[in-house]
Amino acid sequence: MYDTPRSNDELLTVLATAPMRIAEITQGLTPTQLVALPEPDAWSARDVLAHLRACSDMWGKYMVLILSEDKPTFKAVNPRTWIKETNYLAEPFQPSFEAFSDQRSRLLATLSPLAPMDWDRTGTATGSGKPRVRTVHTYALWLANHEGSHFKQLMQIARTVRL
Repeated sequence: MYDTPRSNDELLTVLATAPMRIAEITQGLTPTQLVALPEPDAWSARDVLAHLRACSDMWGKYMVLILSEDKPTFKAVNPRTWIKETNYLAEPFQPSFEAFSDQRSRLLATLSPLAPMDWDRTGTATGSGKPRVRTVHTYALWLANHEGSHFKQLMQIARTVRL
């Protein structure tokens, strides 16, 4: 899933359209529906958005770090661990969505002007086993592909809570 190949231009397009896709999928849902669990132990639309924000926080941060330093080494933090340090799971959907959209705009402002060689800049992620060399492209690819799987999840949630 994370490794479905995409060009840099495709990544920019996919990342740019993410807020619009979330808005389209959740359009018309009430605040109650946005926090409703479609089934026991499932995620709500708000939970999915919180997870997407946490992933964007971490992977976006690593992209910016790789671009701002020469071959940095950093401790990678799992987004599922990071989310516990935030209020994302309790925040109302609309303010959370606005924060996600703002965050995405800032990330795109960083990525859009990159030269092709900048996408290949590297950093070393430590913290979970053997250190791994990652590129800006790798993190952008993970982010874009990961969000795609969660859009399908959001569509299912929206269908279920609308019933």
